[in-house]
Amino acid sequence: MFLRRYERRKDGKVHSYFALVESYRTAKGSRQRVVSYLGELKPGEQNGWAQLGRGLDGKAPPSPTLFDTEPDESNVDEEAMWVELRGIRMERLRAFGDVWLALGLWRLLELDELLTKLMPEGREDVPWATVAAILAIARLCRPKSELHIETTWYRDTALDDLLGVPAAKVHTDRLYAGLDEILLHKEAIEKHLRGRVGELFAPRQELLIYDVTSTYFEGQCEHNPMAKRGHSRDHRPDCLQVCIGLVVTEEGLPLGYEVFEGNRHDSKTLETIVEGMERKYGRSQRIWVLDRGIVSEENLEMLRARDGRYIVGTPKATLRKFEQHLLDQDWIEVQAGVEVKRVASDNGQEMFVLARSRDRRAKEQAMHVKFVTRVEEGLQGLQTSIAAGRLKNAGDAQRRLGRLLQKNSRAAKAFRVKIETLAQPEGKAHLRITWEKDPEWARYADLSEGCYLLRTNVTDLEPAALWKQYIQLTEAEWAFRISKDELRLRPIWHQKKERVLAHILVCFLAYVLWKTLAQWMRQSGLGDAPRTLLDEFAKIRSGDVVLPTKSTTGGTGPVVRLRCVTEPDAAQKVLLQRLGLRLPRRLRQRTPVAEM
Repeated sequence: MFLRRYERRKDGKVHSYFALVESYRTAKGSRQRVVSYLGELKPGEQNGWAQLGRGLDGKAPPSPTLFDTEPDESNVDEEAMWVELRGIRMERLRAFGDVWLALGLWRLLELDELLTKLMPEGREDVPWATVAAILAIARLCRPKSELHIETTWYRDTALDDLLGVPAAKVHTDRLYAGLDEILLHKEAIEKHLRGRVGELFAPRQELLIYDVTSTYFEGQCEHNPMAKRGHSRDHRPDCLQVCIGLVVTEEGLPLGYEVFEGNRHDSKTLETIVEGMERKYGRSQRIWVLDRGIVSEENLEMLRARDGRYIVGTPKATLRKFEQHLLDQDWIEVQAGVEVKRVASDNGQEMFVLARSRDRRAKEQAMHVKFVTRVEEGLQGLQTSIAAGRLKNAGDAQRRLGRLLQKNSRAAKAFRVKIETLAQPEGKAHLRITWEKDPEWARYADLSEGCYLLRTNVTDLEPAALWKQYIQLTEAEWAFRISKDELRLRPIWHQKKERVLAHILVCFLAYVLWKTLAQWMRQSGLGDAPRTLLDEFAKIRSGDVVLPTKSTTGGTGPVVRLRCVTEPDAAQKVLLQRLGLRLPRRLRQRTPVAEM
């Protein structure tokens, strides 16, 4: 591969653009094709990303983004100068490595080119495509508010050098306006990322994993009709919220998402998501992996009507219909501690997969013991209150019992409890409470602990393969965890509907950058913990080395300012080498400046 320069005259100026070109052989001879258009690159941005993504799935490296050139020695003044050692100083020390890496990921995904086309430059001081890059990079590297970007974060990074946007032009009004602009192109961005991620990583998109989460607000949200109270996954039922449905591949790479009202039930979101995926990417026989909270007979019928296939979880109560199968011994081990078996359905169009896990069994046993113990202690407390005469009314006793069983619902049926009013008080007691353990509940609990049931209309795959596809649902759960904890999706402080949707879109873009970096790290043998890598790269700084000089004749010379990047330490050099990156040494040529 090699770089090719293109020139274009615009507004009386000649602009140089770069493209990465690949030579390849065909039956008719050598040919060339453009792998990636890189746009207009500054000298400080022409760095060594040529090996980016080497070894991804055994394929050729994906399209590079930034290129580095050595300083142009022809521009260096040949006149020798003496440096005043006592006057050497370092200025403007700022974070460089993390934003440099994030900007490279942004350009690797060609989001700069896409947004430049979608939001062409107008009369604004800063192009909207650049504002979008600032928002996404900030969300990835140091996720906080737009106000924090203006007052602290941007001026503490080297993005003004990398993007050519001074800190004075990055303020909340511009960032909020950028949120409004980027939201208009949500669907185009999703379609572009689906194609670009496919080029880089070739994800297996016939298996789509869908799950729903919620994220809450701080404030009254009077101007957001989507903000409602509902089932909160964040344990904040006191706050208004919205629900987010996310579709990912089995590798966890995001394909699209939708935002719903906060009180929308999970099962009422699936049809919207399926229609959206078909509108963007066409209809095909995809396999949908769904959590049991999304499953309803109406949803399954809707998928079958669209020739869709599914693997879904089922409610725990459904296991009772398969009690005899739990007793049988024809289990197949799919991995250490996990066994599955096939169970035919009555209609012949579906099948069930029974699964049991040793670790899950130990966990459920511990939970049952805990809740049974709590119920028994609560019953003994009721008995003590009755015997002491503090509890005399049967209705009050029943309400206390109901609250006790509600708090410990997993063991609510473990006891048979009877409360009756005494004809004559026995001492201070006006009531009698008796209970006994239900042996049938204990028997079934012991039988079903660690077991769960899958339902599918994919009848041409073995139970082991179906189970492995279903457990990929954890990728969607990890996506939500990363978005909430690492990218600070929650809480949402914006109050207007459009700003909320734009905030979620920026978090989605940051998550795409996150997963791109995770895939790159995994293929480079560095694990898949992007936050650790970003924090390590953030220690690489840029700064100005200021050199006061004097001429060879003894007179005072100009002050030379060199904007340099700190030398990485041994560990950072290993990371750069494994990722195939070469850190730029200097951002600008030496510049004479006047002393302050």
